[in-house]
Amino acid sequence: MLSKRMEEAINDQIQREFESAYIYLSMAAYFDSINLPGFAHWMKIQFQEEQAHALKFYEFVYDRGGKVVLKPLGQPPVEFQSPVDAFEQTMAHERRITGHINDLYALAIEEKDFASQSFLQWFVEEQVEEEKNASDILEMLKRVGDHYHTLLMIDRELAQRPAPAETQADTASE
Repeated sequence: MLSKRMEEAINDQIQREFESAYIYLSMAAYFDSINLPGFAHWMKIQFQEEQAHALKFYEFVYDRGGKVVLKPLGQPPVEFQSPVDAFEQTMAHERRITGHINDLYALAIEEKDFASQSFLQWFVEEQVEEEKNASDILEMLKRVGDHYHTLLMIDRELAQRPAPAETQADTASE
């Protein structure tokens, strides 16, 4: 059974995961608007991943006898100065999410909630990957500067990002 503190903290994280999805969908719209469909595709995959993360937390709350309370989502940013700006915001956002995941893990330790610690370990590792992916793309973008042809090559590369396994399975069954 989840403690009330852990249940509330996870409900807050569900909101953050859905807000993350909303932010990435807004970034996808930005990239579509400037005709960078590969970047837009990459962000749409991020959108799907964040939704899947929110659902993992959702299911965990119910598996542990808790209650999910969905909270309102804030307005995501809609204006970006450049692809570099969008990925700088992505990097900053992922670092904030990492901090929240770490706080959840610390709460699970404090509460001696071993099931939550085990569950959260996946998210701790996932955040390492999320930060690395955003950082790698940001560094590439900073290196290419205003070289539009190189930006198009990166766009083509990002278009190859596969959908998350959960989404692929859902699509295959339709």
